[in-house]
Amino acid sequence: MIAQFDGFEINPIHEGDAWKICDFVIANTDRIKRYLPKTLEQNQNPTLSQIYVENRVKAFQNKELFVFTLKQSETRKLVGLIIIKKVDWTIRQGEFAYAIDYNCTGKGIMSKAVEKLSVYAFETLGLERFQIIVHKDNQPSIRVAINNNFEWQNTIEKAFTPTGEQPLDMELYELYKNER
Repeated sequence: MIAQFDGFEINPIHEGDAWKICDFVIANTDRIKRYLPKTLEQNQNPTLSQIYVENRVKAFQNKELFVFTLKQSETRKLVGLIIIKKVDWTIRQGEFAYAIDYNCTGKGIMSKAVEKLSVYAFETLGLERFQIIVHKDNQPSIRVAINNNFEWQNTIEKAFTPTGEQPLDMELYELYKNER
């Protein structure tokens, strides 16, 4: 276990998570489809989820990509995914991506999870800078960044193209190890 808080726990993805991830993604399709389309696509059924998990466990072991599950400690229900992606070891930088169950929104749970994982990544993984790249209309995600002292840097024009949409300008927030 990486961290525990308020009845929730954060763990690295493991082989037994496939069914829970599939259930989580399907139940939260509307919340995930715009900003995490690849995660949605790769978890449409239990077989795909098993392949997703196997690939993500290998990527975790190889320090290429880090997927964490957020579960309720008592029920073991998966209520969120947090991903540290685009890891660049030469500058010790990673980017957070995350999704939380629709039943858990607006409670500060993801803000606390990102706080705990930032500490873990700075102290254990050795990263020194994090980014959150978010659309200006995604206020909950912006709150996660602000609640964790990420500072707005600039607008990146046409940085992300959701499925079936025009490219979107995205807002870049950053957190440095020595500034948390």
